[in-house]
Amino acid sequence: MPTNQQRRDAAKRKLERQLARREAAERARKQRMVIIGVVAAVVVVAGGVWLWTSRGSTSTASSGSTSTAETSSTAPATPCTYTESGAAAKEVSPPSNTSPLNTGAVDVTMVLNGKDVPMTLNRATAPCGVNSFLSLAQQGFYNDTNCHRLTKSDQLNILQCGDPTGQGNGGPGYTFASETTGSETYPVGTVALANAGPDTTGSQFFIVYGNTTVAPSFTIIGTVTGDGMSVIQDIASQGVQHNAQDGAPVATATITSVNVPDGSLDGTGTYETTTPSDELGTGSVDTGSVDTGSVDTGSVDTGATDTAAPTETAAPTTETTTGGAG
Repeated sequence: MPTNQQRRDAAKRKLERQLARREAAERARKQRMVIIGVVAAVVVVAGGVWLWTSRGSTSTASSGSTSTAETSSTAPATPCTYTESGAAAKEVSPPSNTSPLNTGAVDVTMVLNGKDVPMTLNRATAPCGVNSFLSLAQQGFYNDTNCHRLTKSDQLNILQCGDPTGQGNGGPGYTFASETTGSETYPVGTVALANAGPDTTGSQFFIVYGNTTVAPSFTIIGTVTGDGMSVIQDIASQGVQHNAQDGAPVATATITSVNVPDGSLDGTGTYETTTPSDELGTGSVDTGSVDTGSVDTGSVDTGATDTAAPTETAAPTTETTTGGAG
């Protein structure tokens, strides 16, 4: 017959086993929550990537910032860098002027369905983008091409053009960085360059004809002027094929040419030069410890995703506006 001490020892061991099981279950629960949080985050990020790379849509997923070490930054060798990327949909050369004019505006005329669509391009806000657009237009890249995408939704109403293949994945064989401030809005009449993510801007562009709310990730090169928007609105009014919200327009949308003034690529802009230095100005890199505190596993908003923004679809590499690299 067990003694009182033996009974107490047995009870103690049982309690210890119960506590150990509870601790193991709690650790497993916390691990599951972290995994769920990570998976949800991946889903959100993946959604953002899809918006960048799907045919014609691009809106970046926002992500929380993490405390990291300050690192030194180096200014690019030239104000505009046009990097070889993929095969060109039409044989063209990148702009030879990598320090283009960065003040003033230039007026061009796109002939769409045989009608003039005048546009004023702003060199001051997007010198590299305007320079590329003018160069491609002068080389005939946009001649006899169809605008491949029309969207009609509460938050995205654009006509997207600039891919000679008409498939949404064609570009000029080079890409360059976006010129944005993070505060861009896209009112009716805006002409902006599509992309497939950071540093993937190319030849594709879109014209806003209705309410459009997308991330400020697309370089605005100018606006449609005069009676140009009536031409765009006429195409938009006929809708998207198959009664879809995003796809090829029902109406013909053929660019015959984009006419630019003589000498529009001439001239050199004045740019500030930046001496490489660390952001702290002390020459040393802050390698302070990173906060690795507990992961917030709160609920993730998995609400409905808005219609994709302009995007270029990568072909090897492509544009998308609300999606495409242009």
